[in-house]
Amino acid sequence: MKQQYNYLWALVFMIVTSTSWAYGSSSNSKSCAKPKFTDFTPAENTAVAAGSDFSFLASANTLPNTIKVTVKGLPTSLKVTPNKGGFQASGTIPMSLKGVYARIAITASGSSNCKGDDGWSVKIAE
Repeated sequence: MKQQYNYLWALVFMIVTSTSWAYGSSSNSKSCAKPKFTDFTPAENTAVAAGSDFSFLASANTLPNTIKVTVKGLPTSLKVTPNKGGFQASGTIPMSLKGVYARIAITASGSSNCKGDDGWSVKIAE
């Protein structure tokens, strides 16, 4: 009787492992290439005046029409132009922000529909 239980456990083990392999591995699935953002201007924690310009580079796999930027939660308009190896994005810090630290937050989608986000903080002078 004990030998029958051993066979039963072996059968259960084989079923469980085969169903877990059915989900595949990462080598069979499409990889997600998130957009990357670099060359932030002005630099992190720099003191700037309200109305100052900011800019950054977005990687080549970024869909330019999906780039969105907020400064301390306030949406800003962007100018996005093609650049070597990606896109140059620039905008202006809202005039209504004064005497605060603000995060310039970026979100965008990549060509493989993966979302990327990044950003940096600046101190906005009075």
